[in-house]
Amino acid sequence: MNFTEIAQVRQSCRSFDSSRAIEEEKLEAILTAAQLSPSACNGQPYHFTVCRNNAAADVAKATMGMGMNKFTADAPVMIVISEEPYVKSAALGAKVKGNDYRSIDIGIAAAYLTAEATAQELSTCILGWFDDAKIRKICDLHYPVRLVIALGYAKETDKLRKKQRKKLDELVTKID
Repeated sequence: MNFTEIAQVRQSCRSFDSSRAIEEEKLEAILTAAQLSPSACNGQPYHFTVCRNNAAADVAKATMGMGMNKFTADAPVMIVISEEPYVKSAALGAKVKGNDYRSIDIGIAAAYLTAEATAQELSTCILGWFDDAKIRKICDLHYPVRLVIALGYAKETDKLRKKQRKKLDELVTKID
């Protein structure tokens, strides 16, 4: 699959097949893609914690507050992306320019991770609704959790949905 094909078929999965484990080589490919993602000053101000089995179940529960994300109970892997400190050059740039490079870098890493998961015929859902304190305790993290990604095989009944997106001319301005 080329990147556009990946973008066309990648969607947030809300129906994971809990009976199918993720092959180690696929997980490694996904994590390697995230490792290769660009970041400000090449600082990679994030950490990936891969949770399986009981840890995945505990993290999934920590994403279910107020009745949200119940489908995560069936995801065999939960990847917690936590924030790490800036490298000095990125910290200086963030302060001078007033830009939150860590959030940008975490978003890019998550995009690479989910794109490679799609290329590996796995499904993902990027979660922003979670209990930070609970997940930090489960994963023994010292810095804030920024995203959680549910990862697994989609159930066969989870069909590709039509993408609802703005028209390209609403998103793009070309200036000569």
